[in-house]
Amino acid sequence: MAYYGISTNLIIFLTKKLHQGTVASANNVTNWSGTVWIMPILGAYIADAHLGRYRTFLIASAICLTGMGLLTLAVSLPSLKPPPCLDVNKGNCKPASTLQLAVFFGALYMLALGTGGTKPNISTIGADQFDEFHPKEKAQKLSFFNWWMFSIFFGTLFATTILVYIQDNVGWSLGYGLPTIGLAISILIFVAGTPFYRHKLPTGSPFTKMASVIVAAVRNWRLPLPNDPKELHELGFEEYAKQGAFRIDSTPSLRFLNKAAIRRGSSDSWKLCTVTQVEETKQMLRMIPVLICTFMPSTMLAQTHTLFIKQGTTLDRSIGSHFQIPPASLAAFVTISMLLSVVIYDRLFVKIMQRITKNPRGITLLQRMGIGMILHVLIMIIASRVERHRLDVARQNGQVGNASGQALPLTIFTLLPQFMLVGVADAFTEVAKIEFFYDQAPESMKSLGTSYSMTSIGIGNFLSSFLLSTVSSITHKRGNGWIMNNLNASHLDYYYAFLAVLSAINFFLFLLISKFYVYKAEVSGSIKVLADELKDKKLKPFGEKHTHT
Repeated sequence: MAYYGISTNLIIFLTKKLHQGTVASANNVTNWSGTVWIMPILGAYIADAHLGRYRTFLIASAICLTGMGLLTLAVSLPSLKPPPCLDVNKGNCKPASTLQLAVFFGALYMLALGTGGTKPNISTIGADQFDEFHPKEKAQKLSFFNWWMFSIFFGTLFATTILVYIQDNVGWSLGYGLPTIGLAISILIFVAGTPFYRHKLPTGSPFTKMASVIVAAVRNWRLPLPNDPKELHELGFEEYAKQGAFRIDSTPSLRFLNKAAIRRGSSDSWKLCTVTQVEETKQMLRMIPVLICTFMPSTMLAQTHTLFIKQGTTLDRSIGSHFQIPPASLAAFVTISMLLSVVIYDRLFVKIMQRITKNPRGITLLQRMGIGMILHVLIMIIASRVERHRLDVARQNGQVGNASGQALPLTIFTLLPQFMLVGVADAFTEVAKIEFFYDQAPESMKSLGTSYSMTSIGIGNFLSSFLLSTVSSITHKRGNGWIMNNLNASHLDYYYAFLAVLSAINFFLFLLISKFYVYKAEVSGSIKVLADELKDKKLKPFGEKHTHT
């Protein structure tokens, strides 16, 4: 609620209250969002290496709360805002002072710092509560991330409806004050559950572990690998049991890294690593090509709280004679469609696909991600066609060069299909992404693995800023700007078509990478038990009871 209560309507605050232009405000939104989603790498490192997930989350929550409080002050005190200005061309308005910008953006980035510690750790703490070695709990864990996202989007729904309406029609002070209070309450609820949690201790820096494997492999590159992987350096099972860790067998993929475990009479960790360390490093490296392919879907996602919202400001937002829909409230339809899609996916789609594929998940995580990527291509094609229609209406009504801000005679619900489809795509791509990076990360690096999914969104936002600035600059120099302050004189339809082409190229690259991806071995036999039960259901006559020993 706190994050989306700010990000959803941030572009409106920057343009209307801080008097920034379309490109500058959109880039400020995506740069801040990018930072919010990049910072989890730092939070994951601190949790896995030093403080543990629980303590990292608590400290980061306190930073978040401080940032939200300061942000509420920044939008409340008149001295921290420039004087009101109704001119559509924000270049004619008095800009915000250096002090005003410093306080507002300082608070925003303090919140970004705090979310770096909360985002990668709270979902990981939740998933840690399920026992990998208990088949029933493992089955519940397969649905955990679906319901995790479901609960998140309830907060998002409140933010994109009630909070956005309050910000636009009542005041920004109350609109930011409510999520601040909500954040404080949520921290108290989390703390109250402390005695019931399963806590996992930090196991050392994941970056140091991976770096030592790479350095040791390079140092040993001249040494021949033994034919039998059992000749490589490894500790006994009892050593891992003492640490509550898992031993991993050697695999043939990324074979060069196996040289880090060649015994050479040295105990230096930068010359000799265990097979388990090598395999953990492989697991993190194998996910990087998949991570790169998730950047473009995250770039598409950035449009929903920037350009899609700006489009809404040009359309007829009235319902009846008195009520005006806040443009950012259209994001609520992303949430609603996502909530419905998650329920249908978990309760219907998975059940049908389990019968066909005998996979406890229904389909693989990469297949689920791929379906979402196909939907992203479709979203940008639809957005391009809808924008072309909006521009036609502007031309027909002589409003192309009109910078008065008068709404077009076209309902804001024209944008509804692209917002609704984003929610459906999220139910596939975003849920699969967070589950994939958590599931495929080694046990000692779960927070870092989860941060991969956040990093994807962060880089996607920065990529959105880069593409928007570059395309705007190039097309403006050629005399036919695609993205200008006056959207009726712009060509967002071309820009959306360009993003659709990039998304399609990215999808085919993802297909190629998925074909060669090797899933990590399960640390327990629970998933095999669940798969065997699905096979048993098909083999046994209808109506006969199913038992499994």
